[in-house]
Amino acid sequence: MTWIAVLQMTSGIDPETNARTMTEALTRAAGEGAAMMFTPEMSGMIDRERARASAHIAREADDRVLAALREAAAKTGTWVAIGSLAMLRDDGMWANRAFVIDAAGEVVARYDKIHMFDVDLATGESWRESRTYEPGKQVVTAETPVGRLGLSICYDIRFPALYEALGQARCDVIAIPAAFTVPTGKAHWHLLQRARAIEASAFTVSAAQVGHHEDGRDTFGHSLVVDPWGEVLLDMGNDGPALAFAEIDLARIADIRAQLPSLANRRDIPKFAA
Repeated sequence: MTWIAVLQMTSGIDPETNARTMTEALTRAAGEGAAMMFTPEMSGMIDRERARASAHIAREADDRVLAALREAAAKTGTWVAIGSLAMLRDDGMWANRAFVIDAAGEVVARYDKIHMFDVDLATGESWRESRTYEPGKQVVTAETPVGRLGLSICYDIRFPALYEALGQARCDVIAIPAAFTVPTGKAHWHLLQRARAIEASAFTVSAAQVGHHEDGRDTFGHSLVVDPWGEVLLDMGNDGPALAFAEIDLARIADIRAQLPSLANRRDIPKFAA
């Protein structure tokens, strides 16, 4: 069994405040014996006003939130899966980037969100992530205290091919940090989480943003841990920010893959003939 911590946040527009929230949570998580803590998408800052946000977007080497979490990880001896931070690329575009930091404070993996959230919802909400962020191009895994961890971010959850690739890579746990909208969360969040866990025969750990944010948006919450059989082990609800804990039993993965070897039974699908 591996004890993990899941941080549900209502990130605001000030990175230093958000960094303090995460480092304090990591200290508490370490005190409870967690081997690893998971944070939501855009942990460091949520701000839809590009001009205001741009003052805080830096290259990886200069990002103060990342530096603070690396220092806290080394101080506590606890791994951290940062759901994502906005990072400045060399080409001037931004990346929605997840990080895995080890117990020595070193970055051992980074993943740029592949699928951009470009939608117009019936509620009137309109989002164009691709106007600001450059999509990633790589499937990423890392060896961690919870076994092989696969990385994804929020809207990625709607694209099964990514999770098939992570399943074929024999990931034990898949992180799906999120800042889900309320209407899409109510309709699809739990369903998609369970489906991705079942398809990959892996645990999913999904730290989420929750509540009303300083930039005016509302997020769904319900940070989840789901086991490879699709059973919900942790649901943090939508009452507000919190730190919660769950156990990851890696033996459960082998048992389920033996009972239902869908990864081993997979076959290539013939192309559709028009």
